[in-house]
Amino acid sequence: MLARRRQWRGSQSGTVESTRERRPFHVKHPQSEGKSVSTTSVQEETSPLMREILDLTHRRKNIAQSTVPLPGKTRVFTVSNQKGGVGKTTTTVNVAAALAKSGARVLVIDLDPQGNASTALGVDHHAEIPSIYDVLIDDFPLADVVQKSPEFDTLYCAPSTIHLAGAEIELVSQVAREHRLRTALEQFIGEAEEPYHYVFIDCPPSLGLLTINAFVAAQEVLIPIQAEYYALEGLSQLLNSIQLIQKHLNPTLRLSTILLTMYDGRTNLAHQVADDVREHFPKEVLKTLIPRAVRISEAPSFGQTVISHDPSGVGAISYLEAAAEIATRYAQQNKTAPSTEGATH
Repeated sequence: MLARRRQWRGSQSGTVESTRERRPFHVKHPQSEGKSVSTTSVQEETSPLMREILDLTHRRKNIAQSTVPLPGKTRVFTVSNQKGGVGKTTTTVNVAAALAKSGARVLVIDLDPQGNASTALGVDHHAEIPSIYDVLIDDFPLADVVQKSPEFDTLYCAPSTIHLAGAEIELVSQVAREHRLRTALEQFIGEAEEPYHYVFIDCPPSLGLLTINAFVAAQEVLIPIQAEYYALEGLSQLLNSIQLIQKHLNPTLRLSTILLTMYDGRTNLAHQVADDVREHFPKEVLKTLIPRAVRISEAPSFGQTVISHDPSGVGAISYLEAAAEIATRYAQQNKTAPSTEGATH
């Protein structure tokens, strides 16, 4: 008899447990008392992954519905940071590609002997082809070396080759050595059949004659800063260099844009670095943050920018937002700048 009771209790317990397992755990919001609303799963309500997906979906919709204004004249940026590994070339090619996708006509000038910008834009840059080296040293017209990137129809690149590694020494004996790129670029823009809206110059991570040529040719400086401990390392030296260029070679040059890259919002350090940079440069720092993302890093190995490699991913969306912010902020400062018609993402 005792054995039967234990067996009966065990079977009842199993029934209760199995019934409990079949019931999903839901919770009602306090605001829903007395109202006919559906309950929401606790996991869905609190899941970081779900919030991230919803946020990215919302950002995609905003980008798809936005229209990016075009500048009334060509904006020439030098993308520079003397500290390596901050996403300088990555920022150059992805901001350029994002603007091209938005309808702008964009030229990237690869002044880094490593040629990483040329690789990311998918243009040929082996030693035998005409390159930016020939423009600086042998007075080639810039139009003779510019190639169309397969990324977008309105994206172009003046490639770098291995020969550029020796250009620093060869430029020393050149006439007007600091102005050679500016002279070539002004001629190119003046003779172009269609206007270029943006020019981005990717510099080597040093302050030599190549970088000085970039500063003299540009109107604006874009500085990518990695959201890590040594973020501001070397920045004061770069700002001093910009001031010297302004004083002696290019009085119209200005620091217009700072972009925080490799941002990891899960760490307190990233938040602190972002706050520090914004405190020192409140007008220059973009609201957009570029996150750490595998797709951004792997895109150049496919000869692509992340804009075409993973167009709906968080990396591409972030660079599209940064590009739109660069364009919109300038348009707000210059109310007469025309906007694109139907040039949406």
